[in-house]
Amino acid sequence: MALFPLFANLSGREVLVIGGGEVAARKIEALLQAGARVEVHAHALHETLQQWLDEGRLSRREGAFDPDWIDQAWLLIAATDDHAFNRRLADEAGRRKRLANIVDDAALSSFQIPALVDRAPLQVAISSGGAAPMLARRLRERLESQLDPSLGELASLFERHRDAIRQALPQLPQRRRWFDQVLDGPVPGLLERGESEQAEQSFRSALQHSDAVSRTGSVLLVGTGSGDVGQLTLRALRALNQADVLLYGPAVAAAVLVLARRDAPRRPLPADAEQQWQLLLRHVEAGDCVVCLQPGDAYRTAPGDALAWRLAGHRIAHEVIAGLSP
Repeated sequence: MALFPLFANLSGREVLVIGGGEVAARKIEALLQAGARVEVHAHALHETLQQWLDEGRLSRREGAFDPDWIDQAWLLIAATDDHAFNRRLADEAGRRKRLANIVDDAALSSFQIPALVDRAPLQVAISSGGAAPMLARRLRERLESQLDPSLGELASLFERHRDAIRQALPQLPQRRRWFDQVLDGPVPGLLERGESEQAEQSFRSALQHSDAVSRTGSVLLVGTGSGDVGQLTLRALRALNQADVLLYGPAVAAAVLVLARRDAPRRPLPADAEQQWQLLLRHVEAGDCVVCLQPGDAYRTAPGDALAWRLAGHRIAHEVIAGLSP
C-alpha cells in the first residue's frame, strides 16, 4: 500500500472518535496533545475518558450514531470491535470525503496513524502501511534510544530564530549551507550536555557571522557504482541529501535517485561535455550545490576525470566521491 506521509495541524479542529475503550483512549490522548477538539461516541467510556469528559477536555455524542456527525469532523477514528459497523463508518466517511482510520484494519482505513518518536517540536513518524505494526514499533524503540532528547530544544532554537535566519540568509542554497555548519558545529553538543545558555550564544554568533557562508555554489561528482544502493558510501548518501540540483547520467539506477532530497530538481546530464560545463557554471553561479551522478567510478577514471580537472582549473569548489563496485 503506497501512503503519502503528512503531518496534520489539528489544533482547534474537530475529530470524531467512535469507541470508548482503552485503544480509543490512546488515540484520543494523542489528539488532545495535538490540540484537537475531540468528540467521542461510545456506549461506555473507559475511566480515563470519563475523567477527561468530566474535566471538559472532550465532548460526547449521545444517542444512536448519526452519519451526519462525520460532516462536522476533519478526521474520523473508529476504535470498535464491530467489523460490520466499522465498514459502515469507512463507507460513510468515504462518501463524505473525510479521512478515516479504522484501528487495526488497514484495508478499511484511508489514513494510518504511525509509530511516533516525539522530540517536540521535532517528530519522527514510522509506518509500515498497516503491514507490520510491530516492526514499526520496534524501529521506534530503537530510535528512542538513539535520538537524544536535546533534539527538541535544538529544533526550538531554529524555530525561535526563523525570521532572523531568513532575513540574514535570503537565498535558499546559502541558508542550507549555514544550517549544515550549525548542525556540524558546537551547538548540538552543548545542548546534549545541558549547556543551553552557551548553545544560544554559539547559535547567535553563527547567525551574526552568516555572511561568511559562501554565496557561490559547489559541485559534487559522485560515482554510483553498480547501482546497488547498499553499496553506496556514506559520503555518497550525504551528497544526495546536500543536492540543490541533481544531474544524472542515463545509466544511473532509479533506485539511487530515489535516495536524493525530494525537493532537489532532477535533470538529465547532457551528453555533450561543453553543454555539461555550461549547465554546471549556471548552477554554481546561482549558488547551488550541484550533484552529478554517473555509474561506476566514472569521475576518477577517463574521460570523466577531466571534469574534476576543469573545475579545479577554474577554482570551483568540488569533491570527487568514489563509486564502489562488487
